[in-house]
Amino acid sequence: MESVYTLVPPPGKTSTVLWIPVVLVLVVSLVGVLVVYKSLSGARGSTFTLSPAGLVIRGDFWGRAIPAAQLRGAAARVVDLGAETALAPRRRTAGTGLPGYRSGWWRLANGEKALIYVTTTDRVVHVPTTEGYSILLSVSEPERFAAQLRELSPAG
Repeated sequence: MESVYTLVPPPGKTSTVLWIPVVLVLVVSLVGVLVVYKSLSGARGSTFTLSPAGLVIRGDFWGRAIPAAQLRGAAARVVDLGAETALAPRRRTAGTGLPGYRSGWWRLANGEKALIYVTTTDRVVHVPTTEGYSILLSVSEPERFAAQLRELSPAG
């Protein structure tokens, strides 16, 4: 003879307790979609604006304004990260790492902290700052950008 018994329901409202995991999964999924969307839009639409006030980076989560006084413009130069391997991004600390697009805070091969927006590695503008980090940018006209940066902030 076979007998089947059912579970005694817990006291209180079980429907509320059962919805908590569903809501958590939805929230995590929504955040994931937002992160991917923001990263992909940053990979296609990031801008770098130079003015007498400094450098304004607009893109994904890591954009910011950097005052001209913090930029070591005289040391700005165009580099090939394949040849200058010490400046190559190695370890992401807070950023995006997609194929063909890296942004955010990274550690370089030489151990230096860097804020990067890199899509290509052969012509990247390297800009040291007075704040203990460097900036690596894949800009559309790297030589012109570096020259304008040297004029804007001639301190080395």
